[in-house]
Amino acid sequence: MNYGSRDELLRAAQELFLERKRSKVALEKPLKEKEFEKFLYTSILPPVDLLIRTAGEQRLSNFLLWQSAYAELYFTDTLWPEFDKNSLVDSLKWYETRTRKFGGLTNG
Repeated sequence: MNYGSRDELLRAAQELFLERKRSKVALEKPLKEKEFEKFLYTSILPPVDLLIRTAGEQRLSNFLLWQSAYAELYFTDTLWPEFDKNSLVDSLKWYETRTRKFGGLTNG
């Protein structure tokens, strides 16, 4: 499977445009996030809470760009084939220490 998030976002925008055109909704009507999200491949899934990136890479690599906007990003030097149960437990323990902000600022 050749997945690219930028391609997914373009496809979703095109589908949304066609849907509005078919249903005669004014194209200039303000767009809501939920309306757009219906056209993503992951529309039936909840948002990403934790995104784990292996092999020491600290980038998203065009992966779930919209869906991981408020995800906590965990980076590990462990290579994917060696990422085992203990590695997963480590990432979940790290995640437990995080304060979710969902794009907001912390007080202080």
